[in-house]
Amino acid sequence: MPWRRRSKIELTLPPEPEAPRPRLLPAELLRRLEFRVIRRLDGFLFGDYRGFFYGPSLDLAEVREYQPGDEVRRIDWNVTARTGKLHIRQYREEKEVTVWLIVDLTASMNFGTRRALKAEVALEFAGVAAAIAARHGDRVGALGFSEAGLRLVPPGVGRRQVLRLLRELLPLTRGGRGGEGLEGALEHAARIIRRRALLFVVSDFLSPQEEPPWAASLRRLAHRHDVVAVRVLDPAELELPDGGELRLRDPESGEEVWLDTSDPRVRRAYRALVQAREAELERIFRSARVDTLVLSTAKDMVEPLLKFTLRRRGQK
Repeated sequence: MPWRRRSKIELTLPPEPEAPRPRLLPAELLRRLEFRVIRRLDGFLFGDYRGFFYGPSLDLAEVREYQPGDEVRRIDWNVTARTGKLHIRQYREEKEVTVWLIVDLTASMNFGTRRALKAEVALEFAGVAAAIAARHGDRVGALGFSEAGLRLVPPGVGRRQVLRLLRELLPLTRGGRGGEGLEGALEHAARIIRRRALLFVVSDFLSPQEEPPWAASLRRLAHRHDVVAVRVLDPAELELPDGGELRLRDPESGEEVWLDTSDPRVRRAYRALVQAREAELERIFRSARVDTLVLSTAKDMVEPLLKFTLRRRGQK
């Protein structure tokens, strides 16, 4: 029998999450991210994170020779190599930007079959983005949400702000009852973030509905702000493994379904549902005109962050 249904449920829902792993303290997590991620990004980008923050709206005004006091991260290494003299890039819009991290830590994020849980990857990205913003001199705030509730970290600057942000977000991974979902978090963000800002919405964006209730909220938010949808995925959510009979459980509702994953019909049905979900999400993001960044529990984030930054930098 291909599957035994205990209650109505979508095949796209992930397997039951693993037992909680030991949590790093905020200072330990930040040090690890600075060493494993930011230092490596610096090696590729030379500290120039323009694409990460400003996207396509930042216009190049001129390239001129370096002067004492200019920031090293603005050096144009191509022109420098060609002329033999240090040159920097000057932009028309060189102003501080406020960065907001809207971080989904609901039960569906407490899942992972590879190096990390999705919630851990979301926290890692939040730490990296906040640390880069702090080094850039920009203000960064956060809005985290889960069944444990919603936590707001007002924008601030500096390394202490990064530690505060991580310290406030970490408890949300412990679960709870009730709390807030993605739609509510986006609506809350729309109410409190009045001035134009850069918003990273970090979530798996999973929903059993064809038109997720958060889609309209995302479109309204993107109309006012520069919004980036940061999708955190696990490989098992994209391709059902051939592992015999497995129990799949929705961690947010508790609904279950038993699947015989050795049956090719089941894997084909799962693949079709995944393809339909991916096409719908792509349509939603495209219609909202938001940039996307995809992170995986199976890989570190250096390569996708690098490609994302360079892609945004090149858009005009």
